[in-house]
Amino acid sequence: MEDFGGGDTHTGAFMISEAILWRRLDAPGHDACRLRQSRTGWQLDGAAAFRHGGTSAQLTYRVACDRAWRTLKGAVSGWIGQKTVELIASRRADGQWTLNGAAVSHLDGCLDLDLGFTPATNLFQLRRLALDHGEGADVPVAWLDVAAGTLDVLHQRYERRRGETYWYEAPRFDYAALLESSPIGFVRRYPGLWEAEPDSARDRDDH
Repeated sequence: MEDFGGGDTHTGAFMISEAILWRRLDAPGHDACRLRQSRTGWQLDGAAAFRHGGTSAQLTYRVACDRAWRTLKGAVSGWIGQKTVELIASRRADGQWTLNGAAVSHLDGCLDLDLGFTPATNLFQLRRLALDHGEGADVPVAWLDVAAGTLDVLHQRYERRRGETYWYEAPRFDYAALLESSPIGFVRRYPGLWEAEPDSARDRDDH
């Protein structure tokens, strides 16, 4: 998968790395993800394997954002059952979103790409918002439904509570829960959906 986060693993341009391993709670599955910082922003790389609607799925993903944690581009590849998945979502400088090169409307104001099959991309939203304790924000995101191959708006809300906990709401899915994150922003506990394996958010490489 192409590196589009502004780094070069051969020259050491990716400077900070932190990783996490999640276990899925509502179906068999795991997801491993790494966050890297480059000279121009941040990049998430991950791979998920899980059960989906009675079949197996294996998806790799990469999402890049700028220094302000605004999404630039995301890619997902792999398969769900017999279906091959190859999707690239991009946000242009003028705010226009595209999916596999085709313009997508109704995403005005969305700064974040949300991959519906993984908890990884919540990190970008939490870091960009940088909420103080007691603050809240409504966050419309460009939600990639990999199974359907569509990019649509998803309305969310975050409210920071004590420590690294956030009350989270996604009305479209009738979901609301208290998320627990790591200091860097990985969601460690996503009630009913995902949970980090013990100590999995401590793998760090500063080289």
